[in-house]
Amino acid sequence: MKVEYLGNQELLKLKKTAFLASSTISSETVLQVYDWATEMRNQGECVISGFSSKLEQDVLHFLLKGNQPIIFVLARRMYRDIPNELKGPLAQNRLLIISVSNAIRQSKVTAMIRNKYVCEMANKILFVGVAEQSSLYAYKNEYQGKLSKSI
Repeated sequence: MKVEYLGNQELLKLKKTAFLASSTISSETVLQVYDWATEMRNQGECVISGFSSKLEQDVLHFLLKGNQPIIFVLARRMYRDIPNELKGPLAQNRLLIISVSNAIRQSKVTAMIRNKYVCEMANKILFVGVAEQSSLYAYKNEYQGKLSKSI
């Protein structure tokens, strides 16, 4: 796996909480996750994620409004053009973007590689909405020792 970095690699030395969410989430769970994201932002905790599912993207938007460190792991090749919402946090040295694939677009395979990487790098992991049929289910079992509080 060829890993490419853009941003502050010092963030890798911090304690990191991974956030991984299934693509199907109940609305009451969504509100709990928003509260969690706000809490992480207020505490300045480093969050690592692929920010790929709709809920993960929402969490990214919450976190970008704060000042805490964020590690964004792509399941595709590195951005050619940095999205506008990421430019400020990159300039502030509080964002690290990591690419774990040379693929042009994210696929199921590259997403699995990315999710494993996120789990490996994290000190704690928050899985949300992970049922037996979820692609995240195997990781939830494999990384039991790192599980954060449940939502």
